[in-house]
This record gives sequence, C-alpha cells and structure tokens, in this order.
Amino acid sequence: MQKTLAEIAKIIDGRVIGDGQVVIRGISGIKEAQDGDLTFLANPKYLPLARTTKASAIIVGRDIVIDDIPVVQTDNPSLAFSKVVGMIKEDLKPSAKGVHKSAIVDPSADIADGVGIGPCVVIEQGAKIGKNTIICAGAYIGQRTRLGDDCLIYPNVTILENVSIGHRVSIHAGSVIGSDGFGYVQVGDQYIKVPQMGTVVLEDDVEIGSCVTIDRARFDRTVVGKGTKIDNHVQIAHNVRIGENCIIVAQVGISGSTTLGNNVTLAGQVGVVGHVTIGDRAIVGGMSGVSKDIQPGAMVSGIPAEDHKTWARHVAHFQRLHIYVEEIRHLKEQVAALEKQLGKKHVR
Repeated sequence: MQKTLAEIAKIIDGRVIGDGQVVIRGISGIKEAQDGDLTFLANPKYLPLARTTKASAIIVGRDIVIDDIPVVQTDNPSLAFSKVVGMIKEDLKPSAKGVHKSAIVDPSADIADGVGIGPCVVIEQGAKIGKNTIICAGAYIGQRTRLGDDCLIYPNVTILENVSIGHRVSIHAGSVIGSDGFGYVQVGDQYIKVPQMGTVVLEDDVEIGSCVTIDRARFDRTVVGKGTKIDNHVQIAHNVRIGENCIIVAQVGISGSTTLGNNVTLAGQVGVVGHVTIGDRAIVGGMSGVSKDIQPGAMVSGIPAEDHKTWARHVAHFQRLHIYVEEIRHLKEQVAALEKQLGKKHVR
C-alpha cells in the first residue's frame, strides 16, 4: 500500500489535521510503528504513547489533536483502522484467475466466469463454482458440492460431497467441511458405524478459520447461519444448527443436534453437550461446559455453566477456601475449649 493520508482519510470518512500529503506505506501498533506507518489511538489513556510513537500519522477520535504529528479524526478510530487493515488485506488476497495446469477439474463441473483455481486443486463430478470464487492450492471440492459467488477457499481445504456454500464465504487453510458425523451403534463389544447421509450448509458471509471441522448431518443438514464467524480449531458435530451472526472462538466443541440462536457468543474452549439449545444473544464464558439449555440473553460461565455472577462468587469463595479452613479450625478449637470449661462447671 502507498497512499497519502488525505486519500486514506477520504476512505474512512475522516478529517486530516496536519499534513495530508504524508505518504503511508504500512500499518502498525502505536508502540511498534516506524516512519511511513499509520497507527491508531482508541483509548485516551494511551495518549502519552502518541507523543513518542515513530509513526507518520495516527487515526484518533474527533476531539483529539496531537502536536507535531498528523492525525485523522474519526468517530470510531478502531473501526476506521480496521477498514485500512482490511483494504491492505484485500490487496494481499489471492487473485488468480483461470485454471492452473496442474489442477484436476471434472468435465461435468460447472465453473462460472472469473473463477481462479490454483495448483493441484481437485474438483469432482457435478460440482458448481460461483462467479469470482478463488480456490487456492491443494484444495478439494467433492461431488455435487456448490460454492456461491466471491468465495475464497484457502490452501488445503477439504470440502466433501453434497455440501452447499453461500456467497462471500471464506474458509481458511486446513479446514474440513462435510466429514462424517461421529455416529456408532454398540453391538456387544463392537461399535458399528451409522452412515452419515446428510449435508452441511454454510450460508452467506460466513468465515471459517483454520483447521475447523464441520461434520455432515446424519440425515438432514448441519447449518452455519449467515454472517457467523468461526475461529481456528473448532469442532462442530452432526446436525448442529448455528444461527446468524454468531461468534465461535478457538477450540470450541459443539456436540451433535445442538441449536444456537442468533448473535450467540461462545468464548474459547467452550464445550457444549448434544441436544441443547442456546438462546439468541447468549454469551458463554471461556472454558465453560454447557450441559443444559441456556435462555436468550443469558451470560453464563463455569463447569457446569451457570449465571456468570453466581459463578464469579463461587470462584471468589474457592480462592478463599484456605482462609475458611483456618477459621473453621479456630472456631472448632474455641468450641472445644468452651465445652471443656462448661463440663467442669457442671461437675461442680
């Protein structure tokens, strides 16, 4: 990227205070920034860093002016900086068009205009790829799988048969969509596999992180709703239904046939048992274990997950347990002394 500060300000609807012709060549945090970098200041408590940073310019709030360094005043510095980062990220995204000579594309596959298919990609019989979708090196697209327009499939992603993916979906490296659900029937001492005949549906504007596994349903569909964002190393089991605009953070595991409403947040390393419902806008704290339904709007934490404030009180008591033990020991000694004293008086 190489743009003047005035050009960037126009993109983020900001106002330049200082030299708008400063050339910006990169972005960085306020501590790490060097000459030519653009940084941002969202929290006023970090204002002293703005006076020592080596950055060439800073994105700030509407009421902040800093001596000796150009600034771009905006309503939301964090959001504005994110837009600049996104612009640079967009420039770095894979942009190949056409089919690489090493790719294997079945003649029956339907490939729309503007599609880019990278080295060693395999696209199976009956697959359909929408306009301007990019499939990077080593990815696999199974039979009769459908990808919408403007999708980005990163290297070594595996999308198995009969999966349906909407528009503007991105799937990061190493993820597997449509693997078999974990279904077995115990017969004596053996486990007999239950065929998993369903599918996976990823709706529009979903983003899947790296090394995520989403299992196909046993008969129907495993669904990830529109606008949902899933972090790295997440496991989503068969027949799970995730609503729209949810946030699923790293290392979450969701067991089969569980339903998440819209705008649900599962923080890192949350585990969810099967066949429960988590209501709209519920928040589950990190490392919690969900063992029963959670009501809409609730905030829960702990194992098993309970009201967050109740859990916080329990944790506070646990941290004071050694004090309680000492107090109980002291009280027992006092009671024993009183009993001994009262016993002697009774004998008299």
